[in-house]
Amino acid sequence: MPGGPIWYELMTPDPGGVAPFYREVLGWEIPAEGHSMPNGSEYREIRRGSGGYAGGVLSLTSTMSDSGMQPHWVPYFHTQDVDAAVAKTQELGGQVHMPATTMEGVGRMAMVTDAQGASFYLMDPVPPPGDPNAQSDAFDAQKPGHCRWNELNTTDAGAASEFYPALLGWTLGMAMPMGPLGDYQFVEVDGVAIGAINPDLGGERPHWLPIFGVKEVEAAKAAVEATGGRVTQDLQEIPGGEFAFTATDPSGAALGLVGPKGA
Repeated sequence: MPGGPIWYELMTPDPGGVAPFYREVLGWEIPAEGHSMPNGSEYREIRRGSGGYAGGVLSLTSTMSDSGMQPHWVPYFHTQDVDAAVAKTQELGGQVHMPATTMEGVGRMAMVTDAQGASFYLMDPVPPPGDPNAQSDAFDAQKPGHCRWNELNTTDAGAASEFYPALLGWTLGMAMPMGPLGDYQFVEVDGVAIGAINPDLGGERPHWLPIFGVKEVEAAKAAVEATGGRVTQDLQEIPGGEFAFTATDPSGAALGLVGPKGA
């Protein structure tokens, strides 16, 4: 889906330290060793237990941490022209954190922020050898082990509701009133709801929050607490009868988890 989410990246200073958390909570495997990056960090691909890749892990170096970069998740959105999208981002009031760069065998990408400061990547990926029609399945609105929802927590939902459609061609779907805060605004790509713009920050800075699917939500909550994570918002029923909660991993990176309750 042009404009849709295609990858998720966890930035953390200790990939080995968070690996047990993600293994127990989501069934993912984070390798013990990564690929060396030019800036001194390492990159690891996250494998799902059911097959395929859930995303990647970028290790935060001491220099990156000293500059103020905190552990967090960042989504990648697909664009067929990264350079044009970067220019459009700046035109719309966003900023560039990593200029458009081509990585051999991976694709062209840039890291930017929207006008309120929420960071994300723009990417035109290269298909793997021998599979020119490969499609990313890091996002799947129904399956456990995949990201099922992308929530933008922002200080200006109205501005975000204009920024992302203008940049990525999204359309606005249904909206759920949240009283004085405004609306929880669903966003769609090609008629598929991929997430929402949330005006409730809870005192945090603007950020994208990936919400990952789990097979059984109470078991996932117990796994979070047993592996050094912290539940930040308890189970809440969502439309459709499933339940979601938010948490931080042992390094402090925020994420959401959603799924059914056990019988």
